[in-house]
Amino acid sequence: MGPYLGILAIMALATTLCVVFATISWILGPKRNTAYKNAPYECGVAPVGDARERFPIKFYLVAILFILFDIEVVFLWSWMTAYKDAPLEFVKFTFIEFLTYMATWILGYAYAIHVGATDWDESTQLPESSVQQEAA
Repeated sequence: MGPYLGILAIMALATTLCVVFATISWILGPKRNTAYKNAPYECGVAPVGDARERFPIKFYLVAILFILFDIEVVFLWSWMTAYKDAPLEFVKFTFIEFLTYMATWILGYAYAIHVGATDWDESTQLPESSVQQEAA
């Protein structure tokens, strides 16, 4: 039981905090439900459209770009720290691996640029009927 005492203490603290915060929220929360209080908060802008509408593919392409940049940083950081004092054979092998990775990264980035993932001006890509409906 001794090695698990710290984990049990953290679990007890997390459970206590969850119960306390949920109780405070219930006590201090709205008591009368009105249409205004039940409306979703969108930074002061009136909600428009349906919550079940489809997202443009650009959101997923931006996520791909984020993953590309994120993994690049993680890979390069560890590669640079291991490269510092490595033997020559390791340096040669990892350099080839690095070039392979960078080629993959460049292809992914070129694909995202090619399909317009970084072009956020949707008024030039949507049909005119959609743009007019959104403006109304």
